[in-house]
Amino acid sequence: MDYILRATAGDGSVRVFIANTKETVQQAFLHHKTSPVMSAALGRALTAVSIMGSMLKADDDLVTIRINGDGPGKGLIVTGDSKARVKGYPFNPIVDIPLKPNGKLDVQGALGEGSLTIIKDMGLKEPYVGQIPLVSGEIAEDLTYYFAKSEQTPSAVSLGVLVDRDYSIKQAGGFIIQVMPNADENIISSLENKLATMKSFTTLLEEGNTIENILDMLLGEFGVNILDKIPVEFYCNCSKEKVEKALISIGKEELQNIIEEDKKATLHCHFCNKDYEFNEQDLVNLLNECTK
Repeated sequence: MDYILRATAGDGSVRVFIANTKETVQQAFLHHKTSPVMSAALGRALTAVSIMGSMLKADDDLVTIRINGDGPGKGLIVTGDSKARVKGYPFNPIVDIPLKPNGKLDVQGALGEGSLTIIKDMGLKEPYVGQIPLVSGEIAEDLTYYFAKSEQTPSAVSLGVLVDRDYSIKQAGGFIIQVMPNADENIISSLENKLATMKSFTTLLEEGNTIENILDMLLGEFGVNILDKIPVEFYCNCSKEKVEKALISIGKEELQNIIEEDKKATLHCHFCNKDYEFNEQDLVNLLNECTK
């Protein structure tokens, strides 16, 4: 089971969200049949949004990451709620580009240059929207920059996805560590040293470490206090009923045109790749709903 640990260290002066998201990213791969580099891009974003979702307060709060790039992958959208349920899709699921010189997947090359937009819908009149240029295209570095620039919160972000030879997801996860204004300099310098010398997150998972182990490696000496364990899942809330409402909302005239010209309609959910088919009788029934 995928989950996030929410914890503090250093008498509350550091807060940590650390996640294992292997199954969630695997579900995304099964829905979208992504090539390895796009599995990595989408998986990193899903991990980040699951953590950012778990930071939200109210049940109905939502957070969305949208990346638009000029690379072959074009970008992606991922959205999640306060229960760390996430869904997302890449604009182009199949991208085949060379590995980086170090043998890693070139997410930066797949996404190219562009922008990262964070949308937080927290029940206010207008959602909060923050946008930054992609500083690296590797997603973790971009989010580090976003937290510092848009939320004035010094943060360390690590996101990783390890793709197996059969393109399935071998490991996935990451963390967001945020330092509070009252944090001791010793904690900050120790954390900086560890982050600079640590193996990659997926390497640590591949070596058999749990996220509890990794949390201890990072901050154990400063007294880790685990506050919560939050399940993570790929969850799409589309349904036939919602799609019917969308069809009704286009209006009687437009529905009548579809019935006369096409005699059927197919609506597609980008998030889970499901198609909803409506035959002529279905459409007539919906038209009757409109005229009630």
